[in-house]
Amino acid sequence: MHHKRNMLSAALASAIALSAAGVNAQDNSGDATNLDTVTVTGIRRGIESAISVKRDSTSIVEAVSAEDIGKLPDVSIAESIARLPGLAAQRVAGRAQVISVRGLSPDFATTLLNGRELVSTGDNRSVEFDQYPSELINGVTVYKTPDSGLIGQGLSGTIDMQTVRPLSYGDRVISVSGRYQKNSLGEAAGVDPYGNRFNVSFVDKFADGTLGIALGYSHSDMAKQENQVGLYEPWEQVGDGWRPGVEAGTWYSGGIKALRRTGNAKRDGLMATIQYRPNNTWTSTLDAFYTDAEEYDTANQLEIHLGDFNGGYDRLQVDGVRVNGNGTFTGGIARNVYPLVRGMYNHREDNIKAFGWKNEITLESVRIEADVSWSKAERDETNLENNLQRLPAPQLDSVALDFSGNGFPQLTPGMDYSDPSQLYLTNTIYGSGYGKVPHVDDELRSFRLTANFNAPESMGNWLSDFDIGANFADRRKRKTQAEGNINLGAQGETSIAADLQYAPVNLGFAGAGLIPAWNVPAAVARYMEFNPTTAESYLVPKQWAVEEEITTTWFRANINAMIGEIPVRGNVGIQAQHVDQFSSSNYWDESQPVGSQVIPIADGKSYTDFLPSLNLSFELPAENTLRFAMARQVARPRVDQLRASMEFGVDTSTGRPGASGGNPNLDPWVANAIDLSWEKYFGNRAYVAAAVFYKDLRSYIYTQTRDGYDFTNQVEQWLAVNGDTIDIPVQNTGNYSAPFNGQGGSLRGAELTASLPLDLFSDALRGFGVVASASYNDSDIQILDPESASSVGSDPIMLPGLSKRVYNFTAYYENNGFEIRVNQRKRSDFIGEIGNFDGVRTLRYVEGEDVIDAQVAYSFAQGSSLQGLSLYLQGSNLNNSRYHTYAGTKDRPLETIEWGRTWLVGASYKF
Repeated sequence: MHHKRNMLSAALASAIALSAAGVNAQDNSGDATNLDTVTVTGIRRGIESAISVKRDSTSIVEAVSAEDIGKLPDVSIAESIARLPGLAAQRVAGRAQVISVRGLSPDFATTLLNGRELVSTGDNRSVEFDQYPSELINGVTVYKTPDSGLIGQGLSGTIDMQTVRPLSYGDRVISVSGRYQKNSLGEAAGVDPYGNRFNVSFVDKFADGTLGIALGYSHSDMAKQENQVGLYEPWEQVGDGWRPGVEAGTWYSGGIKALRRTGNAKRDGLMATIQYRPNNTWTSTLDAFYTDAEEYDTANQLEIHLGDFNGGYDRLQVDGVRVNGNGTFTGGIARNVYPLVRGMYNHREDNIKAFGWKNEITLESVRIEADVSWSKAERDETNLENNLQRLPAPQLDSVALDFSGNGFPQLTPGMDYSDPSQLYLTNTIYGSGYGKVPHVDDELRSFRLTANFNAPESMGNWLSDFDIGANFADRRKRKTQAEGNINLGAQGETSIAADLQYAPVNLGFAGAGLIPAWNVPAAVARYMEFNPTTAESYLVPKQWAVEEEITTTWFRANINAMIGEIPVRGNVGIQAQHVDQFSSSNYWDESQPVGSQVIPIADGKSYTDFLPSLNLSFELPAENTLRFAMARQVARPRVDQLRASMEFGVDTSTGRPGASGGNPNLDPWVANAIDLSWEKYFGNRAYVAAAVFYKDLRSYIYTQTRDGYDFTNQVEQWLAVNGDTIDIPVQNTGNYSAPFNGQGGSLRGAELTASLPLDLFSDALRGFGVVASASYNDSDIQILDPESASSVGSDPIMLPGLSKRVYNFTAYYENNGFEIRVNQRKRSDFIGEIGNFDGVRTLRYVEGEDVIDAQVAYSFAQGSSLQGLSLYLQGSNLNNSRYHTYAGTKDRPLETIEWGRTWLVGASYKF
C-alpha cells in the first residue's frame, strides 16, 4: 500500500517537473499559442473548458465542464465532482451521494445552483448530489478560496453547479441520448437487474439573437441490488459469564444479519432557462430547476441475536470459540439462538423545486444586478418491517460463525429457513414489527442586489473596479416523524400467503442459503395494524422547526496591477453576515397532568460575523501562475443541531435538573485560512499544479455534557405540579447533553495535480492523455461524539470526513471519433456519517475505497451519413469495490456491503 502511494506521488511530482522543464522549449516556441486555436471536441473539449475556468479565476478553484450539451458521463453530478483534486465522495446505495472537500465532512461545504444556495431533503444542509442528473448540469466550479462577493460560501469549499446559458451558444442544439444498464448481482425478489436513462436537451436563440431558451429533461429508472452482512454495535469486552463459552475480556458483537436488498430508484429532472438581451445594457435570465425522485427497497434478511437473548428460553452457549491476537471474537458455534427472518421496507419520495430571476443592467460605468430566488425541498418516507420466526416456539438453532476472512462474515444456520409456510408473523423477540413515516420540508427565499463600478483614476494602477452588494435569505426547515408498533391483526399469528411471496433470495454469499422474500407493505395491509403517532413521550422531541434569516453585505475591490513586470490580478474585501436563528419544538414532562405533558419550547439568538478575504494571482513568465489567498471562513451549524428539542427531567433525590437535545444558540464553525498554489499552464491544453493550505478552526461543534445549564423555565413548569412532592430544593441549573461550540484546532493539506495530453511529450502519443491528482490532509482536531459511541467509541476521534489520502487518476485516448477513458478514485479510511434505524445521524469508521469506472465511445464524423450520432459502452465499479465499516479496528466489522458492477450501453444524437 505504501509502495503504491509513493509511486503515484512520485509520478505526479515527475509530471510536474517534466512539464515545467521539458516542455518549456515547446512553450517558448509559441506552439502552445497556436494549439489554442485548434477546434476540439469530446473529452478534450471538456478538459480544456475546465482548465480555462481554473486559469481565468482570481480564486483557487477546480472545475468540471460538460464535453457537450447533455454529455457529462456520469449518472449524477456527484461522480464528476468526486474526481476533482481534493474532493472525495461517500457512497450510499452504491452511488456517490455526498462530497467532502479538503478532508472536511460535507457539513463544512455549501452547494449553489447558478450561484444561489440550495435547500436539501435531509435533516442537514449538505446536498445529496445524486438527486441532480448530470445531463442537466453544464459545469461545476468548486471554490476552495472564497471572495467577499461569494454568497453562501462554505468553510471547506463552495460547490457551484451551473446550467446552460443559451445566449452563449452560437447555433441551435438538440440533443437526445439513452442508455440501458445492467447490474452484475442479477435478479432477486422479483426485481430485475436492468435500468435505463433518457434525456433530451434543446438550446436555441430567437428574435435576432436577443432571446435564448434552454430546456432539458432527464429520466432514470435504475434497479437497486445489494448484498450485505451487518454485525450489531457496539463491539464490547464481555464480562465473566456474559456469553457462556466466551472468555471474559473478549471483544464480542451481540448479533449478526445477512440480507439481500432489492428495489428501484426513479428520477425525473427538468431544467429551463430563458435569457433576454434586447440591447447591451440589459440582460434578464430566468432559471427553473425541478427534480422528483422516488425509490423503494426491501431488505430480506436472516438475523440472529448473539447476546444471550432468545425470548427467555435456554441460555446461549458458544462452542469452538476462536479469538485473534487482538482479543476479538472471530468465530465459533452459537447454540440456543432463535433466528428471525425479517422484511425491512423503505419508500422515499423527494422533490426539489428551484426558481431564480436575475437582471443585469449597465448604466454607463455602473453595472447593477438584482436577483430573486426561491427553492423548496420535500421528503416523505415510509419505513415498515415484518418479523417472522419458526413456530411453535421455541425453535432454537445452532449457527456456525466465521468473521476471520476479508470478505463477508459468515453465518451458517443448522435449520432450513427457505420454506415460507414454516415462518410466522408473530410477536418475536423483536416484536411483530415497527414503522416510521418521517417528513422533511425545507424552503429558502432570497433577494440579492449588487453594483459594480469603476475605480477612480487615482487608484487605476492597482484597482480596476469595486463591487458592493447585499443579500437577504430566509430559510425554514421542518421535520416531523410519526412512528409506532406494527401489531398483529385480528387473525393473530400467520404465515404470509403465496400470492404475496416473491422468489426466495439467496444469502449464499454469507453462508446462509435461501430465505423467503415477500411484499412487506401488502403484508402489513393484510395482516397487521399500523397507526403511527407523534404523541408518545419519546417521539415528542423528534418534531422540530428551524428558521434562519441571514443578511449578508459585502465590499470587494478588484485588483488589476503590475508589480514590476509581473501582472497581478485578484481582490480584497470584507463580508458581513448577520444571522437571526430560531427553533421551536416540544418536550415531554411526565409529571404534568394528562393532556398537559407536551410543553412548547423555543429559543434562538442573533450574531454578526465579519469575514475579510484576499485573493492574489501573480502571472509569472512562461505561463506560470502563483496564487495566494487569506480569508476568514464560516460554516453554519447543522440544521438538526439547531433544533430546540429537549428530553427533560428532575432527579428527585438530588433536586438537580438534566436534559439532552439540540442547541438553538450555537455559533458557526469559524476558521482562518491561508492558501498557496503554483500552476503551470500550456495554453488551455494542459496544466500542472501544486497547492498547500492551512485552516485554523477557531471552534468545533460536537456533543458535550455541560454543567450549569439554565433550566429555569423548565423547572418552573415542573415545580408548578410537583412542588409539594419534593422535600429538597430544586436547582435551576444542571447538566445538559447537546451540541456545543468546543475547542478547534488546525487542518492542513497539500495537493498535486496534472492534466496532460501526452502529445506534449511526443507526437507518437497524440490522442492519449492523463488527469491525475493526489491530496494529503492532516488535522490535530480530536472530537467526542457520545451519540456515536457504540460505533466509534467514547474516546476522542479524528474529524468526520477526513481521509488523509485521496487519489484520482484518469487515462484517456481520443482520436478520429473514438474515445476511451478509465478512471480510478481512491481514498483512505475515514469516519463517515450514516442514518441509523432511529433516523439519527451516527458516525462509523469507513474503510478506504478504490473504485474504477470506464467508458468507450465512438462519434461518427462530420459529413458522414450518421453525423451527430455517438455510441457508448460504460462500466461503473468495475472492480466491484465493497463498502466496509468497522468499530475501531478492522477485525471488528459492522457492515460489509456489495453493490456489484454496473454496465451501460447507449447512444446519443445531436441535431
